[in-house]
Amino acid sequence: MKRFAAFSLLALFVATIYGSTAAGTDAAKQPAKPESLGREAAGAARVKTSPSAKYFTDVVLVNQDGEEMRFYSDLLKDKVVVINTIYTTCSGVCPVMGKSFLQFQEHLGDRLGRDVHLISISQDPENDTPPKLKEFGEKYGMRPGWYLLTGKKENVDFALSKLGQWVDQKNDHSPIMLMGNDRTGLWKKAMGLSSPEELITVLDSVLLDEGGDLTGGGRPGN
Repeated sequence: MKRFAAFSLLALFVATIYGSTAAGTDAAKQPAKPESLGREAAGAARVKTSPSAKYFTDVVLVNQDGEEMRFYSDLLKDKVVVINTIYTTCSGVCPVMGKSFLQFQEHLGDRLGRDVHLISISQDPENDTPPKLKEFGEKYGMRPGWYLLTGKKENVDFALSKLGQWVDQKNDHSPIMLMGNDRTGLWKKAMGLSSPEELITVLDSVLLDEGGDLTGGGRPGN
């Protein structure tokens, strides 16, 4: 079971991911499991001993370069992650969160892609093709280590449901950012409309969990 810690900041929320659903979502409308997990089914044996792997699964998504990625093994495993939801035609909260992701990249430096992954999952996978996601990311100086994800709708819906971020209508998507440390099991939720400075403070607290060193360049927890 994951650990959770409260952190007192403007509009900061902490909640359980396991077993949770997005606030206000009708349980009867929750998406079904993917019809076919495809590539991730073959990798199940490699990750079956990890509770996180069992929970998140290796459902396959597609990044902004058109490459398939296994949700747990390629994106979450042994990483600190910041996850939000977007869609490319969003003109409200998405640009605000995009600017925060730009600040995260500058703050993280060479830890981005090595210790930390930034993950943006489309709430509109049927329209958000990899080229559209790449164009969106380029507006905010996307660097290696920031993954913008789409894919088969049933797979995207499944991943979002595991994060408690699935919604029936894309414009109802949450401005919440999830920040987690897979190595230590610490997860936090933060309001994505908070200032980048406040959000970076939360991110640093996740990076520093279990004695991680922000200046030494090592993996969190080492």
